[in-house]
Amino acid sequence: MQFTDFNFHPTLGESLETMGFETATPIQEQAIPIILNNTDLIACAQTGTGKTAAFLLPILNKLCEHPTETTNTLIVVPTRELALQIDQVLQGFSYFTSVSSIAIYGGSDGSVFDIERKALETQANVIIATPGRLIAHLNMGYVKFDSIRHFILDEADRMLDMGFVDDIIKISSYLPKERQTLMFSATMPPKIRELAKRLLTQPEQINIAISKPAEGVLQACYMAEDNQKNALIRSLLTGKDYLSVLIFSGTKLGVKELVRDLKHARLSAGAIHSDLEQTEREEVLRQFRNHDIKILVATDILSRGIDIDDIGLVINYDVPGDAEDYVHRVGRTARAEATGVAITFVNHRDRNRFKRIEELIEMKVHRLQLPPDIAPAVIREQPRNDRRKPRPKGRR
Repeated sequence: MQFTDFNFHPTLGESLETMGFETATPIQEQAIPIILNNTDLIACAQTGTGKTAAFLLPILNKLCEHPTETTNTLIVVPTRELALQIDQVLQGFSYFTSVSSIAIYGGSDGSVFDIERKALETQANVIIATPGRLIAHLNMGYVKFDSIRHFILDEADRMLDMGFVDDIIKISSYLPKERQTLMFSATMPPKIRELAKRLLTQPEQINIAISKPAEGVLQACYMAEDNQKNALIRSLLTGKDYLSVLIFSGTKLGVKELVRDLKHARLSAGAIHSDLEQTEREEVLRQFRNHDIKILVATDILSRGIDIDDIGLVINYDVPGDAEDYVHRVGRTARAEATGVAITFVNHRDRNRFKRIEELIEMKVHRLQLPPDIAPAVIREQPRNDRRKPRPKGRR
């Protein structure tokens, strides 16, 4: 289906033409007519399928047809990175329109809070916000959401994992009961369905490719112990012509140590983790998008919050704690129908965890032989009291 088939407002159509948008993805083809029809929707679609455009385009079309000077749409997301990503996409789509927007995600700088407050008081058309920061503004008493017509929850499963369910319910209490509510999620556990029953009214449902990496991802793994991983990464990356490489490490300490090792090997690498200020994260992401740095090492804060189409290789330095997280990490490559490679390092402690991932994606991931120059494995069992504990949801 072509985007011209939706008969969008001419100004929105001009933006799509300028950006080179021609053919709709399955989630866009199914969701856009439902949203244009003002029906509530719960949609399950994996990362990288185009769901951001699936909800932004019909909302922008409505705003083009019926301009307003009040806040029309509230989009709530789990992370700062995703809030910024959606706002950037929205600005591209709305370039030829008069639609205003702001991303509200927090930060230590008091001037940022004042900018956010002004945007809320002057009622920007579209607000994209993280739950905690938005509630901080709501508690101040100056936020007026009486004119909200669309309430969108993106990455709803992630927000529940991070413990935001009470915040979401509280935010919804500030909104008009007569509204359109849209919920997008990569997975559909029972808690999501319970939340949907509380917030949505007679919703339509869409399910697309649940819990499966994109077909364009070539998946493989190495059985590698901790003492072998850094040498293996250097072997995989040195002298190779990858445009962009994204490496996920389970801890911020692991991120810092790996980046130091990569730089020592004269590889172009940067890091993103929770110890960095938001401005520092944004600068590292800017350099990565512009290919000023080729390798980005990150914790899971980026598994759902980065929208870069030309990542050719994703490496899981550690097996993700949850099987679903594997899908989101791997989904950073092979976006927009491209192809990519995803490699996972599996040590002896994580083999059962990786088996659960294979059960989820319903395939056995191809095992690769370690290069001959990699040192023999050294298995050091941790003392019982220090063995890895299940990670708290949302902490990175």
